Amino acid sequence: MNYGDLKSHFNDLLNRSDITTALTTRFVDQGIARIQRQLRTPLNEKKNDYTISALTSEITLPSDFLEIISLYSAEYELRRITMSEYRKLANNAHSGKPMYFCREQERVKLFPQPASGTVTLYYYGEFDSMTADSDENALAKVAPDLIIYSGLTYAADYYLDTRSDLFEQKYTTFLTEIQEQANDQELNGGTQAISPSYDYQDAY
Repeated sequence: MNYGDLKSHFNDLLNRSDITTALTTRFVDQGIARIQRQLRTPLNEKKNDYTISALTSEITLPSDFLEIISLYSAEYELRRITMSEYRKLANNAHSGKPMYFCREQERVKLFPQPASGTVTLYYYGEFDSMTADSDENALAKVAPDLIIYSGLTYAADYYLDTRSDLFEQKYTTFLTEIQEQANDQELNGGTQAISPSYDYQDAY
């Protein structure tokens, strides 16, 4: 479901004559932001390769970064350590293939320091933003009902709507179902994709 349709169906369910276009956009975007804080599925898994050609002590996380899943080189997985462990190691300025990492704000510290090769970051990232009504990202394609009801929870707070508990319950139900579906696929070795769990008409 594209961005324009999401907002249209949101307004249909909220069913208020005093809603403005700006508020609709705000509530839907707030709903997506809430989902990003909670949902961890293949829908928001991303990969970024860092090609290293000079002695490098750290790499910068992508601007859409939410959480690290894995950091690895061609040969092996890097092991995450605490900042205190990293500082002890970093006192010895060794260079070579990186074996350990820790995160410091928007940077990932590497040890030993590599001078060449590729390090790959596998991570949970933000969903692609939607601005034009024709835009559609992975979440909107698979779980439009989740976005709509997440947005409705914010609208209910704004308008002191008595349906607040209903909106929250439906949001939680949809979120749990999608997360559990992803978890089941991970445990059972299924392909890393999520099929829509609802036709929109099933959402209400």
